[in-house]
Amino acid sequence: MAISEKLLVVLVIFVSWFGVGMNDKILAGQAEKSLARVVETKVEGKYLLYLPAGYEKVSEKKWPLVMFLHGAGERGDDINLVKIHGPAEMVEKGKEFPFILVSPQCPAGKWWTESEQLLFLKVLLDDVIAEYNVDESRVYLTGLSMGGFGTWALAIEQPERFAAIAPICGGGMKFLAYRLKNVPTWVFHGEDDDIVPLSYSQGMVDALKLAGGDVRFTVYPKTGHDSWRKAYADEELYEWLLSHRRK
Repeated sequence: MAISEKLLVVLVIFVSWFGVGMNDKILAGQAEKSLARVVETKVEGKYLLYLPAGYEKVSEKKWPLVMFLHGAGERGDDINLVKIHGPAEMVEKGKEFPFILVSPQCPAGKWWTESEQLLFLKVLLDDVIAEYNVDESRVYLTGLSMGGFGTWALAIEQPERFAAIAPICGGGMKFLAYRLKNVPTWVFHGEDDDIVPLSYSQGMVDALKLAGGDVRFTVYPKTGHDSWRKAYADEELYEWLLSHRRK
């Protein structure tokens, strides 16, 4: 081997040994970095599932789906608590709906608006849609109180998923309301609500209107926090929900 060739080999080895060390050296100051890592997360939770009369898994018929989010008082690990209010209560008392109803339960001390619970709701919807005959163009979301906040939060994160939403006595991040401008929304609140002020819903409605959204707002006079009783007892709510399809 010629001397020049030996020098070249020595130089390459030198750069290989010391160059890597120099690149790996941690220096003070700001530098651009990147991260790529697969993170596995376990998702679990309880829920009630109602299948309408006439539902048959072997049939080709696709059914609308409504997800109902309960309030703070129904959190925990006793799934029967979810039956206290709203559509889940109505089903328990014999009401029949022409849609699949999914009523998940939030764990004690948690909130629907937390990222962990929002992930649970997203995965739950994916799982139910994959397992049952669901018309994906007719998926709806509603909730009361804490569930009203959860309805706003989940719909804002995945506006493309829902054909229409109906948050009751809740609220949300007004600066993100524009994301729902293409999602028909019917908001309900009690005029005398002393738990979640009427202004919470009013602010979201105003922001959505400003963004050009399709929004209805029903305020029940002389009604407190339990405005959901009047809202869910109104057959027009379900007719309105089912009249929409995701474009």
